[in-house]
Amino acid sequence: MNEWKAVAIFGLTYVLISGRRLKVLPLNRPAAALLGAVLMVAGGVLTPAQAYRAVNYDTLVLLLGMMLIAAYLHLAGFFEWAAEQILRRAGTPHRLLLYVMLTAAGLSALLVNDTVCLLLTPLVVAVIVRGRLPLLPYLLALATSANIGSVATLVGNPQNMIIGQMAGLSFARFAAALTPVAVVGLALNYAVLRVGCRRMLREAKIDLGRATGAVPALDGKLAALTGSVLALVMAGFVAGWNLPWTALAGAALLMVLARRDTHGVLKLVDWHLLVFFAALFIVVEGLHGTGLPDRWRPGLGASATAQAWNLTWLAVVGSNIFSNVPFVLVAGRWMSGFADPELMWQVLALATTLAGNLTLLGSVANLIVVESARGHLEVGFWDYAKFGIPITVVTTLAGTALLVLGQ
Repeated sequence: MNEWKAVAIFGLTYVLISGRRLKVLPLNRPAAALLGAVLMVAGGVLTPAQAYRAVNYDTLVLLLGMMLIAAYLHLAGFFEWAAEQILRRAGTPHRLLLYVMLTAAGLSALLVNDTVCLLLTPLVVAVIVRGRLPLLPYLLALATSANIGSVATLVGNPQNMIIGQMAGLSFARFAAALTPVAVVGLALNYAVLRVGCRRMLREAKIDLGRATGAVPALDGKLAALTGSVLALVMAGFVAGWNLPWTALAGAALLMVLARRDTHGVLKLVDWHLLVFFAALFIVVEGLHGTGLPDRWRPGLGASATAQAWNLTWLAVVGSNIFSNVPFVLVAGRWMSGFADPELMWQVLALATTLAGNLTLLGSVANLIVVESARGHLEVGFWDYAKFGIPITVVTTLAGTALLVLGQ
């Protein structure tokens, strides 16, 4: 009986999550996940104690630490300052496209990609409007590059954080394997966007004579302090220190040294995202407790190479049906049965991240960018998909090939 209850609650939760993304049902993603978690306990699938144990607190602490560090960069005016500098140094629309991509990817490798998109989108819009340029190519560049850049490290996006905690992967080894994937992916992304947007960019010229408002001054001291702490945190990651508590220690150090009202800092944390993940852990644990995910593990071949390629496309499809984080939570249970578990963890991170570029609904980062720019440009599903589909296919093919050849 509990098995069917777990399946029904799991199914209802993901219908509600997908329904919010498609604007069919009123519950948002955190509320839908929270409802699912409560139903798992109320229905007797899990006890309250089992529900508490299901939450991966390491992932939540890591997310919290990185969000707090990003909040201090925001308070310092770093993102506004960086956007203005990019515009003034770009010179040409094509070079500006490249700079937007490199900025989004670089920041997303160090901070959570959703947070980077949330902070950068209004600034990129202001830059593009100020320069009298077409918005669509730069919005696409921001969203897709943030997703691609985030694949490089264990702190680039939430699913990578979960993978790092579930697998116990080394930050340095993961970055060494996935950074080349991000670099090649960015190159391919630039090529696709430059060719696909050539008509829009052909006649465009950057016009610095039209200002749309003063850019806030950079708080140099706070920016330097935050940058120094972030560098220390990254050094700790590479040295093999505990990822969640290294990030949180960096955030706590900033709170002590920055001398800013911490009320304002804490308001910048995306608490909705933390609630979403905490509840989702409970929902997936309820399903896992039935043993169904283990019994449903697909046959993906005998060799490590075959398993890697088959998992790649299964993860791309699964991430776009169920969303990447839920898919990771289920697929992560399969890893010990594969020929090369470390390679498969890397493939899972690659595929679930790059799958986010497939459609407008594939990644929270995409929705953040499009919704934030809605006052200036309406981006439709197919406006995005005609670029997102080829970007996803070529970057995923190239990235998986790099991982397989490097094993």
